[in-house]
Amino acid sequence: MTSQVIHLIYWAGLALIAISMFGVLGAAVGVAIRDPLPWGLLLAIPVLIGGLIVMGALVLLWRSFCEFYVAIFKISEDLSVLRKDVEAERSRLRDGP
Repeated sequence: MTSQVIHLIYWAGLALIAISMFGVLGAAVGVAIRDPLPWGLLLAIPVLIGGLIVMGALVLLWRSFCEFYVAIFKISEDLSVLRKDVEAERSRLRDGP
């Protein structure tokens, strides 16, 4: 259940990052349109490249956060299975053969 929820949260976060990418593209176009022709293009290119680098870093960071939470939930599931096994073994040893 939790992995499905994290999966949905992951895709929702990627959708927000994609919307932000469109914002970066719009900002670059806005800079290019606002200034005179040669300077606007010269300013828009670094805005676009910088924004795409930041968005790429956000995608990697978001992926790592979601992977971290998946790992934490897997560890929790494994620990609960181990706890049940240890309790079953203790009760078997206590009751005797």
